[in-house]
Amino acid sequence: MVVTRKEKKAANPNYKLAQPDKSGPTGKTLLDIAQERNLFAQADKRQAKLARGADRSDSDSDGDDADGGVGDAVPTSADRLMEAVLWSVSLTMLHFTLDVLVHKQYAMDFSWYHVIMRSAKIVFIFLLFFYVLHPHASAPDWIPGLPRRFQEPLRQAIFFATSVASSCHLVHITNEYGYLFVLKRSPPLGCLWVWAVIELDLPVAVASLACTGAFFWQGGYNFDAPK
Repeated sequence: MVVTRKEKKAANPNYKLAQPDKSGPTGKTLLDIAQERNLFAQADKRQAKLARGADRSDSDSDGDDADGGVGDAVPTSADRLMEAVLWSVSLTMLHFTLDVLVHKQYAMDFSWYHVIMRSAKIVFIFLLFFYVLHPHASAPDWIPGLPRRFQEPLRQAIFFATSVASSCHLVHITNEYGYLFVLKRSPPLGCLWVWAVIELDLPVAVASLACTGAFFWQGGYNFDAPK
């Protein structure tokens, strides 16, 4: 099979073929007119003026934020409260779940009303502690008078001690005390332990869990519930 090129159509005889004109412009160009009217200098002045206005507005907004979050859509105090409410509700849901599970573990009958009331009471405790102890941009100095470089290390030390104390106490009571004591103490201790670990930096959290594991191993405890 032979493939042949199609013949090109003949050019229109009404149009004359010629090379384009490559000579320079004979009259004034737009560039020449802009230079005569000093348009480039005016554009530079306008751009500099807009830049100064943008810098001034940024500095004003930064000043408003430092004064109390005026430049934000939501004030920092309200943002901090909303964050505390969100975390408190989440921890309360965890407390509710642990309360139900520990009753199921011991095959105990329980009242949903009492479980809900216990959770409703503890949500305010979580709200207070979380609002005070959780770091937030609106409250960098949560202990007045203490230098700022010591604020975060002290907070980490408090949560480290809380994590170790709550976890070790939870391991101890579940192995040494009766079911009635465990029913009352284990849900809040479990929530406190989880919250403390969340607040810790990763290396410190791992160290606290290592302390709990050492306490568990040193005490000879096991995972069986006391009879």
